[in-house]
Amino acid sequence: MDYTVLDCPDPAALARFYEQVLGWRTIRAEDDWHVIEGAPGQRLAFQLAPDFVPVDWPNVGVGIHLDLVVDALDPAEEWVLSLGAERVDATPEHPTFRVYRDPVGHHFCLCLRD
Repeated sequence: MDYTVLDCPDPAALARFYEQVLGWRTIRAEDDWHVIEGAPGQRLAFQLAPDFVPVDWPNVGVGIHLDLVVDALDPAEEWVLSLGAERVDATPEHPTFRVYRDPVGHHFCLCLRD
């Protein structure tokens, strides 16, 4: 199985956040490992890492992040903020995407569909 894995202090909680953001479902749930799935082949996993510390973007760089394509930025932003995300880039030079942190501190972007 191929999937992206995010380290986090609480895999169940972060899996629930992304289930709601993406509209996916849990296909595997263990104390230290959760996997959610969308369309066949689209999976995201969450691995227990009690000492996880998010990167200090933009000071250190972002490393890896998720780009989530949306039809409209404002309603998508309202949705992710209501689920516990935090917007970290309000730069007007980027009219087609916005940068956020999930509740643990991983970065993701909402990107406007072409």
